[in-house]
Amino acid sequence: MHLRKDRSLDQLAQVGNVAQFVSFAPDGNGALKQTYSRVANHIANHDFVNVIEAIEALLAAAPDGTVNVRSYAPDSPRSREFAYGIGTVPEAVATVKRLAGEGLHVIVNETVDINDGGVSGVVQAGVMEFAPEDTPRCVEKPGVASLPVKMGADLLELVFGFRPELGDATGRVEFSIHPKPRGWKSTRTLLWEQEDVPEASAVANLAWPNRFSRHIGDKTYGLLMAHLIGLPVPETLAICRKIAPFRFGQPTGGLETWIRTSPREQEPGLFTTHKGWLDPFELMMREDSTGERLATVLSQQSVPARHSGAAVMGVDNVLFTEGVAGEGDTFMLGQRHGELLPDQVLRDVAERNAQAEAVFGPVRMEWVHDGTTAWIVQLHRGGTTSAAANIVPGDREHWIEFDITSGLEALRRLLNDVDDNTGLIIVGQVGMTSHVADLVRKSGVPTRIRPVADAD
Repeated sequence: MHLRKDRSLDQLAQVGNVAQFVSFAPDGNGALKQTYSRVANHIANHDFVNVIEAIEALLAAAPDGTVNVRSYAPDSPRSREFAYGIGTVPEAVATVKRLAGEGLHVIVNETVDINDGGVSGVVQAGVMEFAPEDTPRCVEKPGVASLPVKMGADLLELVFGFRPELGDATGRVEFSIHPKPRGWKSTRTLLWEQEDVPEASAVANLAWPNRFSRHIGDKTYGLLMAHLIGLPVPETLAICRKIAPFRFGQPTGGLETWIRTSPREQEPGLFTTHKGWLDPFELMMREDSTGERLATVLSQQSVPARHSGAAVMGVDNVLFTEGVAGEGDTFMLGQRHGELLPDQVLRDVAERNAQAEAVFGPVRMEWVHDGTTAWIVQLHRGGTTSAAANIVPGDREHWIEFDITSGLEALRRLLNDVDDNTGLIIVGQVGMTSHVADLVRKSGVPTRIRPVADAD
């Protein structure tokens, strides 16, 4: 049996927090009858004298000082007209009376800003899906973060500092979380709709980039995923554009700080990685003044590095693990050749890779080994089609050479200008796990390697 929307809200308010609201129904004689209400500092279903008093109380209690008016036919679950962000009593009252005059039921609720830094989504069948800057109906669109419920709740608790409060709601539950208190119970979780659905289980799509990973930065999201599945991640402070700073990871024993930029989507080697403190705000302004590409700056505790490098799964399930003694920033930029790694380092990195692959499928990771532990400093989803002498397989009518000593930025410019008939031959020693390899894989341009010793 279908419940009217106002009745559904009344029931939902008994198991969790809901946005403040007052609902009305036409009485058939051209007048309005209040049906339900939840307004701060008033008892449940407080009966206001009239629609004017109800909307005055609601506007006074609304954190943003505005309300929405939505309408629906009582025999249909589909909403009709929706008026957003009304800031005056006369306008809100006039809208309510006009819609009720058309025989529609009306709900007036506090406006909740979807751009306040929080997220909205749905929990159902053991899966939590959500996105920033949207309503719970975001799950009908591509790009939501999709996680098992516990993992999703753990992630949101790490980022926002509190766990989503879903109360006793069961079945399919639409929710949103917010940086500041909202709703009748003045908490930071709102429940919007609950629907009883047959018991079932679903499988989360643990993929990124997604809309939330872009919100906090691809590198940040990958490290959070690594932390949540128990991989050792250095203690990290995330300083974000869109939300308040937050911490995650474990102490490493290091005495220094690495500053790592976290773009919305991975852009290998483009933005700053720096050992030692830098002003994160000046850095973001200098490298991305519009705020369109850099989401976050990470301040990460250093790892006393015995060896550093990266690992990626190649064709035929061959794990490429490459690195150097000491710190690996110049290796990742293609400025230093890979070296023979100790067997213990190779075993530890392979174990970390297997742990991540069991959850996410093929991954690419950057690691730092302190002689005892392989720490994860980057994690990205996806393997590679690279084989021994080919970074990106494929054939082309024309091939051009690029000397690796020209640097990563010169390669980036060259790739932007390559046409569909041209492939690339990189001359020099190139690690399959380096930013150079990542960059050409991202471009999709067929790319082969010619070691210097083989060059004409």
